[in-house]
Amino acid sequence: MGWTILLALGVAAAFFVVLRRINFLEQELRRVESLLARIEQRADEPAAPDRKAPPAAPLAAPQPLAIAETAAPPEPIQPIKPAGPRLSLETLIGGKLPIWIGGAALVLAGFFLVRYSIDSGLLGPAARTFLAALFAVALIAASEVARRLPATAEDPRVAQALAGAGVASLYATLYLAAALYHLIAPLPAFFAVLIVTALALALSLRHGPPTAIMALIGGFMAPLVAGFDAAGIGPLMVYLALLVAALFGLAVHRGWGWLALAASVGAFGWVNFLALMHSGDLSAVAAFTMLLAAGSSAVLPATGLRHPGLRLAPLIAGFIQLIALAPLLDFGPLAWSFYLILSAAALFLAWRDPAYLLAAPAAAALLLLLECLALLQPETRTTPIAAIAATLLFAIPGHLFAQRARSWTAVALLGTAGPLLAAHATAPWLLADWIWGILEIAAAAIIASLAWRLRATGNSPPLIAATALAGFLAALGMAQFVPFEWLAIPLVLVMAALAAWARHIRAPMLFELPAYPFMAALVVAGWPLVQFANLILSSLSGAPLPYNLLPDLAETLRLLALPTILALALLADPRQYARVRRFIGAIAAGLAVLLLYTLAKQPLALATPERFTALGFIERAVLTQACLAAGWLILRRTQFRALGKALLILGLARFVWFDLLLLNPAFEQQSVGAIPLLNAATLHAALAAFWLWTLPPSRITRAIAAALTLAAVFATVRQFAHGDLLTGPIGTAENTGYSAALLGLSLFWLWRGITAAKHDLRVAGLALLTLVTFKVFLIDAAALDGVLRILSFLGLGLALIGIGWAYNRFLGRSAAA
Repeated sequence: MGWTILLALGVAAAFFVVLRRINFLEQELRRVESLLARIEQRADEPAAPDRKAPPAAPLAAPQPLAIAETAAPPEPIQPIKPAGPRLSLETLIGGKLPIWIGGAALVLAGFFLVRYSIDSGLLGPAARTFLAALFAVALIAASEVARRLPATAEDPRVAQALAGAGVASLYATLYLAAALYHLIAPLPAFFAVLIVTALALALSLRHGPPTAIMALIGGFMAPLVAGFDAAGIGPLMVYLALLVAALFGLAVHRGWGWLALAASVGAFGWVNFLALMHSGDLSAVAAFTMLLAAGSSAVLPATGLRHPGLRLAPLIAGFIQLIALAPLLDFGPLAWSFYLILSAAALFLAWRDPAYLLAAPAAAALLLLLECLALLQPETRTTPIAAIAATLLFAIPGHLFAQRARSWTAVALLGTAGPLLAAHATAPWLLADWIWGILEIAAAAIIASLAWRLRATGNSPPLIAATALAGFLAALGMAQFVPFEWLAIPLVLVMAALAAWARHIRAPMLFELPAYPFMAALVVAGWPLVQFANLILSSLSGAPLPYNLLPDLAETLRLLALPTILALALLADPRQYARVRRFIGAIAAGLAVLLLYTLAKQPLALATPERFTALGFIERAVLTQACLAAGWLILRRTQFRALGKALLILGLARFVWFDLLLLNPAFEQQSVGAIPLLNAATLHAALAAFWLWTLPPSRITRAIAAALTLAAVFATVRQFAHGDLLTGPIGTAENTGYSAALLGLSLFWLWRGITAAKHDLRVAGLALLTLVTFKVFLIDAAALDGVLRILSFLGLGLALIGIGWAYNRFLGRSAAA
């Protein structure tokens, strides 16, 4: 059933090819008819009348008569043969397709004749073979008769179809005689195949592409007559190799690229068919695949097929096919030999012709896949030796020709580092750690030498790739000599080396490379970073004892201290990190803050509620003030304004979120100190306001500074009323103290705004004065009675009158001036 389906598919393919050719001929006929119509139209146009000659000038003396203009004789019109009948559906179905379908039917008739004789057992092997040969010869003889008969000579397709069917039948006959029935010894069979191949070539040269198509289809279908594995895989592969070689020779001689491509596709189809259907030894199939891939890629350019993708396709298909066959060959020496030989062919073709350059790095990349699959198998004795051979095979020519083209640089990089890294990743147990380290450092040195030779190429991808791979191998190699907790050391060394190399070469893309060892260090420090994330989330939710959530100090410093310090130091060079500068700078600054936070939490070690009550607010205030002071200093003294703003915002966020909202000492018991004015609550808010008041003025900073000043006033009054612990209800004296303090602050802002001509201070003073007035009338007065109420209203009235008089006096003069 399977061979019947394949035969039907072959006929369909032949029908498709012929139909395509018929469509092409139809287009050519229409073009010729259009050209003939234009020629006839030009021939029928009347000649244009001659221009009237101007009157001749009087002649001084008689002169011989001269012809002023001589019209060129018209070109003779060649007789035009009448155009043939226009191609239509009727002529296509009635006159063209039956011939080709008839040829295919003859081929099928020969196949089914032999098959019927086998199934019925009517004839012996010799008689079957003789009849098949006689049928094939008869078809070829009929093609020559059809070529000479007057009735069929005008239509060459009849002879083409008969010749193609005869060639296909001859191939089938030889396969029966030699492979199935062993009627012919191997050597005579070989010469017989050569004779049939020569005959097919001669007939194709005589009859053209249709005969070649029939020979191709018949040749590939012949082994299906008696079963593809009846004679074994070896003879079948020899037969297919000779068939493909003959088709390649014909394609080269006639310049038929399509024929060579079709032969390659048919041969690869047989390889896949055998890989799926055959359960025995497939070494012959792998050898055929290797030869087919190399031969196809070498032959296709000679046929005139110049498309780079089509020239590379057989090589790439061969590599993939060999990888698919490798498990069936147990990843043994044969599997590796075939792949390495085909790789050598790809390298040779790439050296001879730049059109094959992409095949070399593709072969190296697919080799790594084959190596990984092989090393994952239980038996790996052959693979390490093959990996060494592959390294030499790809690395040596890659380094020799690296400056020719980028593809050779890719071959050098893949060949030098690829097999080593694949082996280390999939089978680390093959070697001791220190041996892996030595090999990887040696590979890094070799690739670094390649980068040195490419240094004149500037910001080229080969230089960037070589530098990055050398750094990766160096870090990996050095990592084999240090324990896990000290992995930051090799990463920092590579990071510094990449930064120095970038400064030396001055290639923009090189400045980005130090970011990657830094990110690798963050991956290594994954567990401490997870603990930091948990710490941050818990703190933001109001956990009072974040000290208990800190990661181990020693481990954190070993993994993060050196990378963070170097990352921040490299920021001094504005070229470092290139496109990712802001990203790396933000991460490095954040890590620095976390490390300093971890160190700052160590002296007080607030691990119990009692310690938190005694020192929690003080420690928190110190950390917040450190952020604010650092941000203030950076903004005023350095060029890193983004970092200064970030620290300032962090300090203000800590003040608002922790000190005012979550852990406010007015609601959570925390000691602030018993000395009025010189307590932690007052000093904390006052210093925060001071940092903002002394920055270059802006509306936002001065508004926040005013709000922090109000917080300092409230903290002062609260501490004066309650002492060390600020928790408790608000009494009458405290309430009155708020009014008096706020009134004094509003008067100070008004005075300062008037004398310094600060409009925002005057507005803030007036707004605060208004609020204090409403507070006194609506809240304070309700809580007082008797003399105290009288005195409060008397004082407030005198103060308001004085303020109004001073405001109009001084501010009015300024406006008049």
